Amino acid sequence: DKATDPSISEENWECIQQFCDQVNADTEGPLLALRLLAHKIQSPQEREALHALTVLETCVNNCGDRFHSEIAKFRFLNELIKVLSPKYYGIWSSEKVKLRVTEVIFSWTVWFPQEVKIRDAYQMLKKQGLVKEDPKLPEDKILPPPSPRPQNSIFDTDEEKSKLLARLLKSSHPEDLQAANHLIQSVVREEQEKSAQVSRRVSTISEVSENVKHMDELLENYRRQELSPADQETLQTLFQRCEKLRPLLFRLASEAVADEEVLAEILQANDKLTQALGQYRQVVASQ
Repeated sequence: DKATDPSISEENWECIQQFCDQVNADTEGPLLALRLLAHKIQSPQEREALHALTVLETCVNNCGDRFHSEIAKFRFLNELIKVLSPKYYGIWSSEKVKLRVTEVIFSWTVWFPQEVKIRDAYQMLKKQGLVKEDPKLPEDKILPPPSPRPQNSIFDTDEEKSKLLARLLKSSHPEDLQAANHLIQSVVREEQEKSAQVSRRVSTISEVSENVKHMDELLENYRRQELSPADQETLQTLFQRCEKLRPLLFRLASEAVADEEVLAEILQANDKLTQALGQYRQVVASQ
């Protein structure tokens, strides 16, 4: 109650730290803490809800694997989703609280990439239109990685940045914490761009595969003179779309030059596409 007291404007860090210590000391700490925090986050009092979210994030950073495993369960994630849903507490939750909840869940998809339920919950929010786009985390928001960090943390692939971040986060100087925040934001943006590239690649290669397969079937019927006028129009549309996919594949290849396996996958898709376009020109355009 002290850590989330709505009558105080600033966070009571002493109480928040005591709360974290109690969570770590009690065998049932994470489970009990999240029940209490869910109730506070759902409060119609904006300040109480925001304080509770600060406590939640601090626990994530200080209470280790047991706490992480509990936040990644639908039991707790559903309590956060209720704050955003107009069917539940979304009718009275302020926009500031809703944004903060969205930021929290989104940040967990980055820091806990192995937790499928967190990702699924966030994607469901986007699918239902409760989250329109990924939030841009505010510049003054300190978002240190959980300690201990989970395996596959985005900092594990860059030892130099990981050491720099650890040094900055241990500092008591505000400018070092601000520098840590900027470092985290830049790495998160890089990770988002990588994720977007992967999504574009998977989507484009999948479309190439489906279009080539469909074109092959229609061309076979065309050779037998068994293609209806509607299917002929479909075939022409497919050809035009496949022509537009070629420059997309070239762009994906230029992004993947450092990854031989990915590059080979893109070049293989390009070979299939080139062959299909050649077949079309040979069979249809020549006539």
